[in-house]
Order: sequence, then C-alpha cells, then structure tokens
Amino acid sequence: MKKELLIVDGYNVIGDWPELNQLQRKDQLAEARDQLLWDLSEYQKYSGKEVIVVFDAMYVPGNARTVQVRNVQVVWTSKNETADSYIEALATREQSLFTQVEVATSDHAEQWTIFSAGALRISARELLREVRRSKVEIKQETKTYHDQSLGNRINFNETEAQKLRDLYRRLNQD
Repeated sequence: MKKELLIVDGYNVIGDWPELNQLQRKDQLAEARDQLLWDLSEYQKYSGKEVIVVFDAMYVPGNARTVQVRNVQVVWTSKNETADSYIEALATREQSLFTQVEVATSDHAEQWTIFSAGALRISARELLREVRRSKVEIKQETKTYHDQSLGNRINFNETEAQKLRDLYRRLNQD
C-alpha cells in the first residue's frame, strides 16, 4: 500500500477557506494558521495521510524552519523562497512508487507543475469539503460508539425488560 502525503500551500488555503479568510482580513493571521493546523491535524488522524503544511516567509520573516504542530509537519520557507517553489521541489522529491503525493492549492500554475511531477492536486475548496466531511464522519462514528457503549452497560434478560416496560406504562398512566 502506498504512503499518502498531502502537501498544503498554507496561505493559499487560508485565502480560500471562508472562515480562515475572514480571520486573515481581521488581522488575525496567527489564529487562521492555528485553526488550519487544528483542522488538518484532525483530518490527518482520520484520513491516515501524512500532512505537511508550507508557509512562505511573506508574512513571517525569519529563518527557514520545520516544526511539528499537533503532529502536522509545518515548514516555514526562507526569506527568498516561495511556498510554491518549496512545494514543487518537495512534491518532485517525494513522489515515487511508494508514495502518492497530493498537493492542496488553488494556484493553477503550481497545479500544472505538480501534475508534471506525477503528483495529484486538490483545490483548497475540495480540501475544505474533505475536511468538513471527515468531521461529520468523526462525529457519527463517535456517536455510534458512544451509543453502543451505553447500550452495552445495561444487560436485561427478556423477563426483566418486560417488567421495566410494564412499570413504565403504569407510571405513565397515573
């Protein structure tokens, strides 16, 4: 089975996801980044894909660095390196018989470069739909698990269950 690697163009996604874009417009870019990383961390756990988020130095100047945030690898490019060029090189390097690379960006020029490297692309909006769908599925699975565990806590045989139903009917009649 191939390893799945999702590389996310961080600022491109922030600019395209309505809630994150709204935070960015209110000068709350750090909060938008945190929310993106939170959502992608949850998505990574559910999907099984390894996620790398790349931010360029456009908004946070400084030395290039890579950190782990909520088990998501976060890359900050160097001052003179764009996220696009970093992502293109990373996708080309990682795409192999053993690794399927998918890049989340709505930048059309970057998408064509990604295709030529053999990687897949997903638009920022498509990623948003996948993240939202995974959240719904997580809630459903959690509810099912919770409901099953509640049902398994009380085990009545049929005679006891009938006595409880009779008691319930008598109490509701009064």
